[in-house]
Amino acid sequence: MDFLREYLKELRRPALVFFGFSAVFAVSFALYRLPLKAVLYPVLLCAAAGAALLLFDFLRKRRKYRALSRLAALPYSEIVRLPESESTAEAGYQAMIRSLTAGAARREAEAARRFRETVDYYTVWAHQVKTPITGMNLALEGEDTPLARRLRAGLLQIRQYVDMVLTYLRLDAESTDYVFREQALSDIVDGALAPFAPEFIDRHLTLDYAPSDLTVVTDGKWLSFVIEQLLSNALKYTKEGGIRISTEEPRILCISDTGIGIDPADLPRVFEKGYTGAGGHRDSRSSGIGLYLVKRVCDELGIGISIASVPGAGTAVRLRFERYDLKAE
Repeated sequence: MDFLREYLKELRRPALVFFGFSAVFAVSFALYRLPLKAVLYPVLLCAAAGAALLLFDFLRKRRKYRALSRLAALPYSEIVRLPESESTAEAGYQAMIRSLTAGAARREAEAARRFRETVDYYTVWAHQVKTPITGMNLALEGEDTPLARRLRAGLLQIRQYVDMVLTYLRLDAESTDYVFREQALSDIVDGALAPFAPEFIDRHLTLDYAPSDLTVVTDGKWLSFVIEQLLSNALKYTKEGGIRISTEEPRILCISDTGIGIDPADLPRVFEKGYTGAGGHRDSRSSGIGLYLVKRVCDELGIGISIASVPGAGTAVRLRFERYDLKAE
């Protein structure tokens, strides 16, 4: 319908010209007292021939319109051939489109190259940063003093910030390193929990956790990042009480705390990049990036995530593994 409407708009000027000339002939014949049938007959012949030409033109332009519509749905990098131009103006527009497409392709290739270089640089940087972190953790082995536990907690936060940088970059990379396979959820949770043990002890927080027999099809490394971020958030905003990790039906992992909770006005926006809310204003360490990355990773892994909270009574985050029926590779 859009094409038909635009095509009829194009016909307005030729139609006015046709009827204008017909009127000139009719008036001229009337002034010279010639029979008007002499005008009507050629007008009808011209109208019939014009109708045939219009039908041919309509079908030809409709095919061209459809071809252009298909091209418009493609990424500009795949637009390799435009329909043949029918006028000097159209040829000029097509030349402009080709020039813009080529320029955009060059800029995209350059941006992709720079992005790959950035990811490569930060990957090397992360490994370099983690080397002294590992060395300091080894130096603290065997030390079970409050100071040692606080140092381990600080080193864990540094490692998490490094992981956040890499995750932020890799999520927008052209290729990912996801490896989906069936594995025990408790193994992933245990691995994510282990680094936080000194902080639980040092801050006298309780941990209510009973490993489950739930198995999931996921990427263990990326899911471990999600759980670590959720545990880090829970510990950050929990001053007393503790954290509970449990499984619910059907196939849900729940991480709840007894922390300060989230204001109801903030809940709809907690997954927005950079949004800190009222809790973030009270805690200068909040960046508003952690939950954003958690949501992005969950979307990539096919995991549903939801947050329920009561201010002053704590927060519960639920990871739903029944969202998609994934199969192990």
